[in-house]
Amino acid sequence: MELLGIHHVSLLTGMAEKNYEFYTKILGMRLVKKTVNQDNTSSYHLFYGDAKANPGTEITFFDIPNIGNSYPGHSIISSTSLRVATTDSLNYWKDRFTKLNISHDQISKRANRDTLAFRDFEGTSLILVADNGETGVAPGTPWNQSDIPTEHGILGLGPVTLTVKDSSPTSRILTEVLGFKLVGTYPSLDGNFANIEVYKIGLGGAGAEVHLEERPDLPRARPGRGSVHHVAFRVPNIEEYDKWAEEINSLGIMNSGKVERYYFKALYFREPNHILFELSTDTPGFDVDEHIDTLGERLALPPFLEPNRAEIEASLRPLDFNNH
Repeated sequence: MELLGIHHVSLLTGMAEKNYEFYTKILGMRLVKKTVNQDNTSSYHLFYGDAKANPGTEITFFDIPNIGNSYPGHSIISSTSLRVATTDSLNYWKDRFTKLNISHDQISKRANRDTLAFRDFEGTSLILVADNGETGVAPGTPWNQSDIPTEHGILGLGPVTLTVKDSSPTSRILTEVLGFKLVGTYPSLDGNFANIEVYKIGLGGAGAEVHLEERPDLPRARPGRGSVHHVAFRVPNIEEYDKWAEEINSLGIMNSGKVERYYFKALYFREPNHILFELSTDTPGFDVDEHIDTLGERLALPPFLEPNRAEIEASLRPLDFNNH
């Protein structure tokens, strides 16, 4: 059993319309699924990914219109990164962000890669990371129906950063339970704090890393709009998913049990610093109920919610992204 890398990262937004505008029009990603939060069907769940909705390329958002502000601190996924091809791409994005008044930093090194940190309209902490020919988990296919030149398009998810008060128990879960390996460290960009640890799984590379930051000086984070809800890791198939469920249970780790999400199967648990992890299957994928050419154009519901479509649609506020 080996996890393949990051499957998706899910965040919170207070404004689905502006969120759609930012991730499709500013970042040039594809809306690959417009569906509902299966645990609260009066709320939208939006998935943005690459041209083919490949696993490992989706950044997703739960739409919660009245959600409050988030406050940074420990016990949280403090940043999400997105892969681009080269440092030239980072320079393209830096110029684009400047022109569009998107808050961003200078290009800087993280884990020996060139990166560009920036924020969306809700303060979500995002980082572009340049592959520059690095081997590892294969990149996705950039969406070519935006104004972003294909050579600079977003290729999928890069590392997530976990910021915790005490890194040791989280490190043990990553290495002893999930099979990650500690492969290096790099200096904190925030000052004289402990080096950030780099953990990799599977083939490694930007799409298969978790960065662990220990910050006992910070207060506990308070999630809100723009914060990360959970990170999901890739399980290749249902057979291995079943084995993972047995393994997590045998270790006495409290978990959600097997959850059928239709587009993938999921299992959730919190590591000792209270960050929510998910194990998700690569199969069957986001084109199981929509043609690949028309992904995200209608409200998609899994078969177990389809009988309630009229009731669900009545409880949702109208969203017309096609005219936005």
